[in-house]
Amino acid sequence: MSMNGGGVERPGGRMTLADLVRQESVARMSEAEKLAAAREMRLYFQRPEQPGFLVSETEAGPLVPLFTSVEGLALFAGACAWASTTVGDIIELLPDGVRALVDPFGEHPFLLNAEALREVEITEGRDLPDDGGSGR
Repeated sequence: MSMNGGGVERPGGRMTLADLVRQESVARMSEAEKLAAAREMRLYFQRPEQPGFLVSETEAGPLVPLFTSVEGLALFAGACAWASTTVGDIIELLPDGVRALVDPFGEHPFLLNAEALREVEITEGRDLPDDGGSGR
């Protein structure tokens, strides 16, 4: 699922009707709705022997490779023990200072910065009125 509103390239450069509907739906979402939808996305990762994530030390700092499909994980790691969880869980579980690289070998890899997403959620939570349900 692409949260940036971009379409999926199909053979011949055409998008399906489902692609167009999905793109339009995402374009109409508020940032809070996009964040809520993103939190429910399932990501796959290589499962270490101990509970947690396999963290790779890179020049850019510690990274955890995550994948939007089991097939993407298999292309990266080969046959391996794997697990999956939601982006929401990853946001809560990744240690401070560790970022996730989603689909590193895919067409659109991106960094998932759990610390930044936690800060966004805290900020959005502060912006919500606490009026006891009065609607004011």
